[in-house]
Amino acid sequence: MGLRQYEINMTEGPIFGNLIRYAVPLILSSVLQLLFNAVDIIVVGRFAGSDSLAAVGSTSSIVNTTISLFIGVSLGVNVLTAQNYAMKNDEEVSNTVHTAMVAAVIFGIVTMIFGLVFSRSILKLMGSPDNVIDKSSLYLMIYFCGGAVLYDL
Repeated sequence: MGLRQYEINMTEGPIFGNLIRYAVPLILSSVLQLLFNAVDIIVVGRFAGSDSLAAVGSTSSIVNTTISLFIGVSLGVNVLTAQNYAMKNDEEVSNTVHTAMVAAVIFGIVTMIFGLVFSRSILKLMGSPDNVIDKSSLYLMIYFCGGAVLYDL
């Protein structure tokens, strides 16, 4: 079976080049996430004021934890998919990918509902200041509503 241009066979040939080709997209996605956060802070700070900027800043640990959770789950799926692909078990690759897609939709919806219901409570537990908790809660609710779609991508 010949490799397509976008496929990397990590089981044959020199590992260093394949590892770099595999790692660069992961690194770039992390850089894009950091740029998103930076632009978010710049725009909010410039146009919405210091309380709104504090609200966005107070949610960063919740946002990063949520993103890290979904990245961790997706890495686990990548391991299962890679193992089955290396064993040339195409049916298990298909099953793993399809199961992961369904699970992503379900977990995205559950995360959205959890975020909508518990955003304020989580912020209170974290000790968010009273003057920004309303804006922080609203920001998290918007984030979790959008996140249900983004996590599934």
